[in-house]
Amino acid sequence: MYRPKTTVEQWRILQAVVDFGGYAHAAEQLNKSQSSLNHAVAKLQQVLGVQLLEVRGRKAYLTDIGEVMLRRSRQLTQTVTELEQLADNLHFGWEPEVRLAVEMVCNRSPLLPIFADFNRESRGSRLIIDDTVLTGTLEQIVEQSADVVITHHLPKGVLGEPFAEFRMELVCHPQHELAKLPQPIKQSDLLNHLQVVIRDTASKPSETSGWLKAEQRWTVSHFDEALRLIKSGLGFCWLPTYMSEESVTRGELTRLTIDGSSHRSGLLYLVLPKGEKTGPCAKLLADKLLESRSSNLSPEVLAGSLS
Repeated sequence: MYRPKTTVEQWRILQAVVDFGGYAHAAEQLNKSQSSLNHAVAKLQQVLGVQLLEVRGRKAYLTDIGEVMLRRSRQLTQTVTELEQLADNLHFGWEPEVRLAVEMVCNRSPLLPIFADFNRESRGSRLIIDDTVLTGTLEQIVEQSADVVITHHLPKGVLGEPFAEFRMELVCHPQHELAKLPQPIKQSDLLNHLQVVIRDTASKPSETSGWLKAEQRWTVSHFDEALRLIKSGLGFCWLPTYMSEESVTRGELTRLTIDGSSHRSGLLYLVLPKGEKTGPCAKLLADKLLESRSSNLSPEVLAGSLS
């Protein structure tokens, strides 16, 4: 079994000598004697058999070998720091990972700055993001398999905070037969055309939402795949407007209106399925998401959610 010749402390001392511009300033910062730092670096060089520093005047300079070794040593000390921090976090109940389930109708772009902010304060906890659809989202809440959930539907007895609004529209290719019909079309006009739907992510899906009466149906796992199919001229689909509006503007898709229904819209809610058992890291993520909701909700909905 290999036994290291050096210690993490020796590498930290070397880094301090370089970072603070010499032994004297490093000794001040580390609250150690200058002689102990000299001895630690000298011992490090001795056991390695290479010169890391050379002193010119009153300053210590890295050798070429020293520059390489210093860069690698920073990876070592960073890993050790993170390991020690992880142990401390776990001791005080900080979760090693947080699972966030997000309904696919939710626009992710506004969430990216929140994730970046969360990453800076997450103390190394991993974030797992699950894309969920329909009863798959409800399953994450009921089974408490996720720590934070963004859903368009609240199961009976479950409370949630209004988080964002969503809107979906029915679209097809501009040359599709449905696009050539006088608008608004009737629901019966859809019966004999291919409908592209998103697979329910539940382990036992229950397809009860949306218009699912088309004789022909193709099921895909994500809206991205649905968008590709529709843009190629295959079928019709309900798509979130954040995904479809650019293609509609460019003329790659066209909106369909059905008699009595031009679009679907609603609220997305943020839910903590584990309630009081929610860990501090998951609460941190939830708080940061809720802080951002003023940009996701209309003033009327926001006022109601905060009252």
